[in-house]
Amino acid sequence: MALKYGGEHVKAWHTNFPMGFPPPVTRPVAYLKHMVTPYTAAEKAGLQKSQEFDKQGRGYYMEQATQPQTLGYSLADSPVGLLGWIYEKLLSWTDKYPWTDDEVLTWISIYLFSRAGPAASIRIYYETYQSGDSLQLARQRPSIPMGISVFPAELIVRPLSWYTTNGNLVFSNTSHTKGGHFAAWEAPDALAKDLRKMYGKGGPAFSVVPGKTGYDSAPARL
Repeated sequence: MALKYGGEHVKAWHTNFPMGFPPPVTRPVAYLKHMVTPYTAAEKAGLQKSQEFDKQGRGYYMEQATQPQTLGYSLADSPVGLLGWIYEKLLSWTDKYPWTDDEVLTWISIYLFSRAGPAASIRIYYETYQSGDSLQLARQRPSIPMGISVFPAELIVRPLSWYTTNGNLVFSNTSHTKGGHFAAWEAPDALAKDLRKMYGKGGPAFSVVPGKTGYDSAPARL
């Protein structure tokens, strides 16, 4: 959305799953800063975690990106199979989140009982992968203000300097101590706090829509 509609309909964007690449030589200032600045211990740990995910955690992606309908039939036919497919991710992609039975069943039910069925959530992987645009899109850099929240148990964690390749970075919080891939579920208050800091009064993306502050200027009615 930031790439396609940025500047016109999308005025700023925030993500808690930022990607990133080492700054290229075509951005000399960022490139030189990256080359002379050593990684922190946390950034080194993040790179190690990312490498482990690339080696051990991408099997689901290739299956969904190449044979989505075969997988879709299987998941729609077997509730236990669907539970195993999703529950494994709920455990391994979170930061030791204490899932309750009701929470797990809610997540599974959304996939199982929706009209579109489980295959609908898979096809986006196939369509993106088969188009050949995924890497190209990841390397494009929207000009509108960008904010990121990085949680320690995220699947892919890059050094802060890499995230500048994603866009016009105006807000970042890489100091979260808890949370993983499903941060909006695991740590909603922490994520909401970041959004308030970015878009609220005094934040770097405050009033990105000219003439609109997000606050009602009319006197409150009792």
